[in-house]
Amino acid sequence: MSHTTLLIVDDHTVVRKGIQMLVSTEPSIKVIGEAANGPQAFEQVKSLRPDIVLMDLLMPNDGGLKAIAQIKKGFPATKIIVLTTYVDKQKVTDAMSAGADGYLLKEVDGQGLLDAILHVRQGEMPLHPKAVTYLFKSDPLSSDKTLGAAVQLTDREMDVLKLVSQGLTNKEIAHKLNLSIGTIKVHVSNILSKLQVNSRTEAAVRATQLNLISDVIFH
Repeated sequence: MSHTTLLIVDDHTVVRKGIQMLVSTEPSIKVIGEAANGPQAFEQVKSLRPDIVLMDLLMPNDGGLKAIAQIKKGFPATKIIVLTTYVDKQKVTDAMSAGADGYLLKEVDGQGLLDAILHVRQGEMPLHPKAVTYLFKSDPLSSDKTLGAAVQLTDREMDVLKLVSQGLTNKEIAHKLNLSIGTIKVHVSNILSKLQVNSRTEAAVRATQLNLISDVIFH
């Protein structure tokens, strides 16, 4: 069985070591590297190509948000779970807009963190309950169902959007729809533009807010 490979990014050594000890109890997950700030994280992703990155937000040298955006731009298949002490509307929306695939607090119990790591690779979106509240209930779009009608997506764009919302990569979507990766990239770009968002994760959230789809996978 292949391992799910993990990069841990946090400026506190004790946190990184604690997560490593926890992960060592799960045979299917393997820690392949760690970083103490955003620039280190990007370099580690470039060299190690982990499946998943656990990313703190508040760190020296640009912090986690810039690293999330850089990693997602260069390595879009890499899943990123924010693991932080702080949760407020601005931090959650900024992280998801940058491309994060999940948002958890460090108060999460050990099994909850292990489950999130395993499930995010399968396309689920691990979110702390407060993050869900900020993404769905605090956004004025979530209460205005008529706005969905103003977003005109083609049938093919809807097909792509549904698969994006299930966590599939461009390559996986291309295979599933029997289209080229280049065509899928064009569709995804058009979808982001029409939904006025910057990332695939934000597109999934926005599409749910507008009642365009209902099958975003949360955990």
